[in-house]
Amino acid sequence: MDWDTLQELLSEMNKYSTSLGKVWLSVIFVFRVLVLVVAAETVWGDEQSDFVCNTQQPGCRNVCYDRFFPISHIRLWVFQLLFVSVPSFLIGMHVSQRKKSKKNIKIFRQNAAKLKIKIDAPLLRTYLVSLVFKMLFEASFMYLFYWIYEGFQMLRLVKCSEYPCPNTVDCFISRPTEKTICTVFMLVISALCILLNVSELCFLVVKYCIIQCRTSCFPAMENDTKSKR
Repeated sequence: MDWDTLQELLSEMNKYSTSLGKVWLSVIFVFRVLVLVVAAETVWGDEQSDFVCNTQQPGCRNVCYDRFFPISHIRLWVFQLLFVSVPSFLIGMHVSQRKKSKKNIKIFRQNAAKLKIKIDAPLLRTYLVSLVFKMLFEASFMYLFYWIYEGFQMLRLVKCSEYPCPNTVDCFISRPTEKTICTVFMLVISALCILLNVSELCFLVVKYCIIQCRTSCFPAMENDTKSKR
């Protein structure tokens, strides 16, 4: 996977994010992309080669490994990272569309250069939808992870009776404690991302309601403030 491309795309979205959104992006970069590149691939690199069963029956070890690891942890985390990153691109697409439809290109470019892109109602809706999808993807992958691996703890010993194993055989997972710690860490980061998304969602909704309340309750004051500007 081209991590540099993903990082570049997410960095582009950073200019349209709130403060909490920037924190979310930092968590994605530091605790997900960096951990996947530096640590996770090293921890899980031997998951199949060091999966040992106490039998010499041809094919038994392979089917047992497939039974307990139907998809690699690394690949599942990469899919999760991609899915939770895609909604952020909706903001960039929305702003790009506004660029094309903007009549006064010169003024828009001056505002964009100062990073003062106005978040109006349509853009706010797009932003809120992206947050909702981020939370749904995060929660879905956490549940999927729990369902596939039947828990978050890596067992030292698993018993397998899949065909063509002659009987119930014992299989051993390499470095289960280290893998459990890595798994729990990634799940905690997922939970932290959900918390940040919820906080950002509440912040935007409350802020927008306050602005609408001020506009509707004090229109004269709002117009006077704009005229002074």
